[in-house]
Amino acid sequence: MNSEVIAPDDEKMKSLRTVTFVVYILYALSYFTGVTAIIGITVNYVKKEDVAGTWLESHFRWQIRTFWFGLLWAVIGVLTVFALIGAVILFANFCWIIYRIVKGWLNLNDGKPMPA
Repeated sequence: MNSEVIAPDDEKMKSLRTVTFVVYILYALSYFTGVTAIIGITVNYVKKEDVAGTWLESHFRWQIRTFWFGLLWAVIGVLTVFALIGAVILFANFCWIIYRIVKGWLNLNDGKPMPA
């Protein structure tokens, strides 16, 4: 029987990595439910101190920026939809958010930090 001892720090990092993964899922699900992104950003802010100084901090920064810039461009898109430019802004925002979710998840899966 292989009884591998896992250090508390390893267990904590594993847990934080899972939290980070769940936030990416919540952001992706927000396209179907609408509210899960709010849960995701709340988790980001609640757990932000726990990831400080780790490679996961870059993922939290990436997720937080994705939320706020995505929200900003969504508001701009909605406000300008009557001028037809809004539809283009909303579509570009949709693509940008999907890109950031996928890139973040892939880097997390590979154990890599996000670029600054």
